[in-house]
This record gives sequence, structure tokens and C-alpha cells, in this order.
Amino acid sequence: MGISNDLEQRIKAEIDKIHAVAHLLPGVTIIHRMPDFILEYMSPSGLNQLGISLAEFRNYTPSEYIANYFSPEDAETYVPKIKLMIERNNDEDITFFQQVKINGNPDWVWHLSTMKILMRDDEGLPLLTINMAFKVDPIQHITVKVERMLQENTFLRKNYQLFSNLTKREREILRLLALGKSSSEIADQLFIAVGTVETHRKKIKHKLKVNSFFDLSQYAMAFDLI
Repeated sequence: MGISNDLEQRIKAEIDKIHAVAHLLPGVTIIHRMPDFILEYMSPSGLNQLGISLAEFRNYTPSEYIANYFSPEDAETYVPKIKLMIERNNDEDITFFQQVKINGNPDWVWHLSTMKILMRDDEGLPLLTINMAFKVDPIQHITVKVERMLQENTFLRKNYQLFSNLTKREREILRLLALGKSSSEIADQLFIAVGTVETHRKKIKHKLKVNSFFDLSQYAMAFDLI
């Protein structure tokens, strides 16, 4: 069943209200139509960054839009959050980081985005969402921290199953190894034999499929052991 002409006019009026003030806002404004995340609107500042017109923007399918301008690994993190927001259908907003390719540059540029439901249909279901995206200044120290955090998050998602195979004792020993403790130091601290520590070390490396101290440290950091 299609949307009535009256509702279409209300959608247009809502978008026109946003467009009227978009040039005053510090970030890029994007509006999607639910339930299929159809691209409805992007403010002129965003279109200029992407080097496209509003018509070209609207011509993209959601999957084409993500593939052309966004990191697919980031999308694995924030797309489920967006879908959950829609399912909950409340007035709370969600915030997430995105890497975007702008001005035809092949390098990623970090953006901080906040999204919420903008408009509901006559049955109270989400009809439009609004997203404000703010470019993170690469000169600021926070950019490095954000990138490190998101890399750890990606590592965690990809390796959760391997990490879940570790026993409580193995996780404890992994933490101490990542802190630079030797086998004898770990043995003294845990009141076990050095040979037992070495056996645990071998099992940890086998279960996590790693060989180096760096790899062990990645697991310890990503899973908040250190």
C-alpha cells in the first residue's frame, strides 16, 4: 500500500523545514525514509563534500551509497544500532563513528554522527530519520584515539569466538603475559609451577592462533584484560 498524497506533502514540508536552516548548521544533515532507508535528503555542504547533486544522491540505493562512501567494517558496527533504534521506535538518538571518502579523496575521513527519528506515519511508525554528521578534525589528538578504539572494536568482533574458548585461568595468564610478566613471575604470582604456565601459554597461543607477544597484547587490550 502506497503513501497518501497528504502524507507525501507532509514529508516534503518536513524536509523543506530542515533545508531552510541546513546552511546554518555546523554539520552535514542526511534524511532517510523508512523502512528501507531510502535516501531522501542531504544538505548542500554534504553534497559538496561528496561532489554530487541531490538528484544523484537520491538515485543511490542504500547499499550503493554505503559501498561508495563508507567503510564496510564501520557499517557492521553502526547499521545494527540504527536498525535497533528503528525497532524501538522511541525519541532517543544514537551516536556512532564513520569513515567517509569525501572530495574524491581515496583516504578515509572520520565523522561523528548522531541519528534519531524525525517523523512518524499515521500509525506511529518511523517514517523519516535525520542524521547529523560532523567531521572530526584530523589535527586533534582525539582522532588517533578514536581510530584505535574502533580498530579494537573491529578486532573484538572478528575474534570473539576464539577468545571465548579460553578458560578463566588462561585469560588470567594472558593478562599477565600482556603486562610483560615472565613465566617464573606468573608462576610465583599464581602459586603454580613454571611448567604449568608454559603449558597454558602454548594452549593460549594455539586457541587464539597467534605466535607473537604483539598478537597476545591485541587480545588483552581488545577484551579489556589490561
